[in-house]
Amino acid sequence: MDYRKSNAPTNTVTRDMMKLCEETGNVYETVAIIAKRANQISVEMKQDLEKKLQEFASYNDNLEEVFENREQIEISRYYEKLPKPTLIAAQEFEEGKVYYKNPAKEKNNL
Repeated sequence: MDYRKSNAPTNTVTRDMMKLCEETGNVYETVAIIAKRANQISVEMKQDLEKKLQEFASYNDNLEEVFENREQIEISRYYEKLPKPTLIAAQEFEEGKVYYKNPAKEKNNL
């Protein structure tokens, strides 16, 4: 999913944990699933930001030439305004867009 087009809120939202864990039946398993997805989103966002900022990288270590690059600042501000990875992951989980499986449960069902 493209995190830039996510409809996740940009600030903290109180969620009903009992409603969230209906699917898994376990609050801790639900939190673990959301946390793992948030880590995946965070890594993806970091790689994307580093790729965009790499274009502005200066390899000259001259301390006299300190300047602000307006485009670089705008890109950084854009990423700062995006919803946090945990909020995006929680929204995806609520919408049923997260695929997960528990091998321990599958083994018990066989």
